[in-house]
Amino acid sequence: SDKTIAPQLLGALPPGCVIADRGYDSMALVNFVRDRGGEAHIPTQSRVRIQRSVPPSLYRQRNLVERFFCKLKQFRRIATRFEKHADNFMAALALASARIWMRAIESTP
Repeated sequence: SDKTIAPQLLGALPPGCVIADRGYDSMALVNFVRDRGGEAHIPTQSRVRIQRSVPPSLYRQRNLVERFFCKLKQFRRIATRFEKHADNFMAALALASARIWMRAIESTP
């Protein structure tokens, strides 16, 4: 599970606002973020007795980021990590991101 390794990943970042989905629902993770001076916005799973909620506006922003990553994975070169050098991979990410952005602008009335 990703929630077991999440404290190691978050430990390298400055404390701040952590927004995650229900898969990261763990009191250990919430307490870890709180002890570092951050704020955890993680909704609880339905089987948990005491429910935590997340402001809908924050959760919508998290969902936008998640959808963007799903759109990036539609590009085969990025999904399969075809580029082995970091510079080339970042260039491919930039090109794919620009293409997604241009599609969004074209479809806006």
